[in-house]
Amino acid sequence: MQVNLKVIGGPYKGRIFSFSQHDSFLIGRSRDAHLYLPDDRYFSRNHCLLEINPPRSFLRDLNSTNGTFLNGQRVGNAFLNDGDRIQCGETVLVVEVMANDSAAELSETTQDASSRRPVLVMVECLNCGRREQAQASAPDERLTFLCEDCRIELKRSPQAIPGYDTVKLLGRGGMGCVMLGREQQTGRAVAIKTLLPEFAISDKALRRFMREIDVAAALKHRNIVEFIDRGTHNGVIYLVTEYVEGADASRLAETCGGCLRYEDAISIISQALDALSYAHAQGYIHRDIKDQNILVSSHSPNLLAKLTDFGLAKSFTHSGMSGVTMAGEMAGTLAYMSPEQLRNFRDVKPQSDIYAVGMTAYSLLSGSIALDLTNKSSVNDTIRAIFEQAPVPLIQRAPHVPRAVCEIIDRALAKDPAQRWQSAVAMRNALLHCV
Repeated sequence: MQVNLKVIGGPYKGRIFSFSQHDSFLIGRSRDAHLYLPDDRYFSRNHCLLEINPPRSFLRDLNSTNGTFLNGQRVGNAFLNDGDRIQCGETVLVVEVMANDSAAELSETTQDASSRRPVLVMVECLNCGRREQAQASAPDERLTFLCEDCRIELKRSPQAIPGYDTVKLLGRGGMGCVMLGREQQTGRAVAIKTLLPEFAISDKALRRFMREIDVAAALKHRNIVEFIDRGTHNGVIYLVTEYVEGADASRLAETCGGCLRYEDAISIISQALDALSYAHAQGYIHRDIKDQNILVSSHSPNLLAKLTDFGLAKSFTHSGMSGVTMAGEMAGTLAYMSPEQLRNFRDVKPQSDIYAVGMTAYSLLSGSIALDLTNKSSVNDTIRAIFEQAPVPLIQRAPHVPRAVCEIIDRALAKDPAQRWQSAVAMRNALLHCV
């Protein structure tokens, strides 16, 4: 599938922006905007943001002064459909959903626009057999599908996975749930993560996802959760990893009143940076560092921290198994994302992981995030704060933490990636010199 944004009005008239995988598109007077309109007085600095995961798209007005209009109506948030018109000032864009990006290689004389639109096919839920319509690139495309009711039920009460006994449910998330299990052949305890595709997915997308998981599984490090197995069962994708007995860093902080002892937080963050240093050297970026993705076992002062879910969120969305993530479960940890990751989901550098580590360290040391937000702040408020708001210096929120440590964390949170620590090992060494 492919989504095109065709500019039919304004200074960029005639331009077409095409997206064949998960990405974002920022419009505004900011130099970092993809559609840069410095001379249009109707635009705010960061005016609106489109998140695109073909064939789905979502529009967010970032609390702009003059508003964003969809088909003539001012909107704050809206899902986009083929043929929709977006207008800001004099600029007008039309949304086009195409069956696939190979169509761009064909001339208009050999294939008209209507023949490149997605087709509707009937799909059958692999769990209950319900039939529904779904979009496909071709009438004969093979699709894997779970209906909404089954996805809800499978989150509430997940099915057993062949070869493993289920012991108990450990937690639920945006993609599925995590269970404590036991491998039948060896008897060892394992963690089983079930992933529930939100939409009908093609066999090609499923194979791509499995390949990406296999790449992540090659990461072997003391501070990275060990991968054991993966597969599919009745439409459910499952990943099996080692079971880390303990809690994630977020829950550990909750048991300590909201934030950790300075020494424990530094130990956990240093080990996470060790894992990132190794992964970055292998060319792999996590993309979803947060308190909940650091599992901690043993007891202070001998805590053992392990990073989990390497590249999982990226692989899940890029393979077309979820919709627009900022509209769903991801909103709760959106504040950990760097500005450049929001602007460009595809091309994320190691410095984006450094930013997320900084946010995680800030949270563990202070019990709050570095942005001046409240529980009532919307996703749109959070996105705008990420782009425009200077982080609150850590020393203001955690005066008990040594100033040198606060400055190390603050540097990791610089808006400009070039101003951050340029490697995980450099940040780790700086922290250890302060202990």
